[in-house]
Amino acid sequence: MKIALYVTCLVDQLWPEVGTATVRLLRHAGCEVQFDLSQTCCGQPACNSGYPDHAIALAQNVITSFERSGAEALVLPSGSCTAQIRHYPQLFLHDEAWRQRALALSMRTFELGWFLVHRCKLDSVPGSFRGTVGWHDSCHGLRDLGNKHEGPSLLRLVPGLELRELDNAEDCCGFGGTFAVKLPDLSVAIADRKLEGIVRAGVDAVIGSDVSCLMHLRTRLLHQRSKIRALHLAEVLAGGMS
Repeated sequence: MKIALYVTCLVDQLWPEVGTATVRLLRHAGCEVQFDLSQTCCGQPACNSGYPDHAIALAQNVITSFERSGAEALVLPSGSCTAQIRHYPQLFLHDEAWRQRALALSMRTFELGWFLVHRCKLDSVPGSFRGTVGWHDSCHGLRDLGNKHEGPSLLRLVPGLELRELDNAEDCCGFGGTFAVKLPDLSVAIADRKLEGIVRAGVDAVIGSDVSCLMHLRTRLLHQRSKIRALHLAEVLAGGMS
């Protein structure tokens, strides 16, 4: 299966290891991976801040890029950006031609974990991990896309890994994109409450599928001088995170 990888802005600029791990996983699953160097932001920050019209040009670029790729699916290591692209048709309610193109893309856009479980039927992973981990449900992945069991089921394939349930796995991390910029004190308070549950679980690492959440939690863990790591699902599944 030919896959177009949408790497996301945060992965590209701040956490490129997630992108390379995603490519390794998709190739391990038998996919041909294509990456368009002309990728831009999906437009989520503009939409989340109340300026959807500003996201239209970005959405058009993403749509055109995918159409040009000839790929069967667009795969992202991010629930939030996946959700944004799934909502693209709403940006073109007054332009039927673009709405149809957006709809076609939205139906072929998938978050990495969901894609590996439901489309690739992945039953083995190249990685291994020696330690205990807890799974964090990101808000977009859980509440918008309906992804709940995909991440944990993939983690159970990792040799040496012990998965422990977090009692607040579904709680928000407090990042929320521009929310963390506009209301930093509240954002930090939510993150610290999330970390209390992670610490209670006694894990070596917290795993998630959104770099934005993990970046926020990692910053607070470092601030608290904690030894707990925040890692992306792709990194653990692909290996090199012992």
